[in-house]
Amino acid sequence: MAARGSKSAALLLAAMLGAGPAVAAELPPAERDAIDGSMRAWLASTGAPSVSIAVVKDGALAYAHAYGEARLSPDRPAGTGTRYAVDSVSKAFTASAILLLQQQNKLHLDDPVSRYIPGLSGGDTVTIRQLLSHTAGLRDYWPQDFVPPEMSRPITLAALLKEWATKPLDFPPGTDWQYSNTGYVVAGAIVEKVSGETLMSFLRRDIFTPLGMTRVTEDDTAPLPAEDAGAYTRYGLGPVRPAPKEGAGWLFAASELAMNPSTLAKWDISLINRSLLQPASYDALFTPQILKTGKSTHYGLGEDIDDADGRLEISHDGAGSGFLAANALWPKERIAIVALTNNDWASPQDALNRIAYVVLPPTAAEARARAVFDGFRRGEVDRSLFTADANAYLTSAVLADQKRGLSALGAVREFRLKKESLRGGMRTRIWMVDTDTRRVKVVERAYPAGGIEQFMVMLP
Repeated sequence: MAARGSKSAALLLAAMLGAGPAVAAELPPAERDAIDGSMRAWLASTGAPSVSIAVVKDGALAYAHAYGEARLSPDRPAGTGTRYAVDSVSKAFTASAILLLQQQNKLHLDDPVSRYIPGLSGGDTVTIRQLLSHTAGLRDYWPQDFVPPEMSRPITLAALLKEWATKPLDFPPGTDWQYSNTGYVVAGAIVEKVSGETLMSFLRRDIFTPLGMTRVTEDDTAPLPAEDAGAYTRYGLGPVRPAPKEGAGWLFAASELAMNPSTLAKWDISLINRSLLQPASYDALFTPQILKTGKSTHYGLGEDIDDADGRLEISHDGAGSGFLAANALWPKERIAIVALTNNDWASPQDALNRIAYVVLPPTAAEARARAVFDGFRRGEVDRSLFTADANAYLTSAVLADQKRGLSALGAVREFRLKKESLRGGMRTRIWMVDTDTRRVKVVERAYPAGGIEQFMVMLP
């Protein structure tokens, strides 16, 4: 179970210096206050028990804070050390384990799966790279957003592979993209077969210990201990209730890890600095796979890759029973954000986007759109930015109405590019704007030379 956003394009990153343990200068008070206010507003609007965050700036941890309750009945506040299941964010670690074994010349990404795990569907044609990029065609055993009855019972790795990795492939390998937890279970089995040890012991020795990730635990065999976050769910818009735990064995290699945000931030810092793996491994991890049709999958190995509006973003989310996770980093800007929550109905991606609004410098297109939107809220407009048609449309009456309606929205918490396309010789950008009181949509159309033909604010 783990949703993912649309991500695109290839990554070319220069190798950087290794990550150090230093903590960056704290965020300015205004930024901390903006984040705190936005997170508290997010909790109030969603009903989530808690959200815990970490912010990396200039390649080092700059801020960590937890909001709300880690446990309910009785209430226990969340702290920055409270651990949450990160679910499918775990996939990047499984992929990195494979890359470490490749660095040791013990396997190769393009080896057929049958070389290590015989008897699986398409084993002679499916490669390890295809397992990690969701292009193998193996049927996903957990597409539901709830825990099916079978998954409430323990399962062994051998039984999981026999039941799900021997089903007919959903498509020929390399011809399509389809999210598959099953593929990652197979990849984890390969790590254990080749290394001769458990996946968790391999990760702890070769990844967690070198990076100082001492707060990682496994969320596969039992619920998290009492000092960590409890898992909560809602049915429809009903009351908050404890979420059922997945049976032991089901999360293996696909969604098995739990940690606090500051620990996950150490991983993000290592990705920004390229400090753990060899350069070729990072290239493999971060390069979107191309299907046999020539279409990009927008997915590397355990990571979503996006270069929308010319800005590179590497990210992954996680979704499990009672937990959701969002993790993103912007290597060029040396910024990363982690947002973890103990609910499964309100996405922390929205919380992450709100933090990005505060700490991530806007692109040129976003900066212009923000300025125009802020001008509309004041009833003002820089007419040099607009075409003759747009200036004719933006009469004094229109601007007065804009001010009357938009000035009552409260503080802007998120300003995000949702979609970009071409039409009528213009570039159309759809912006989603979250405020304290509601979400609105901006439809901007502009000519390549820069003149804005349309900037209309409407309901989403």
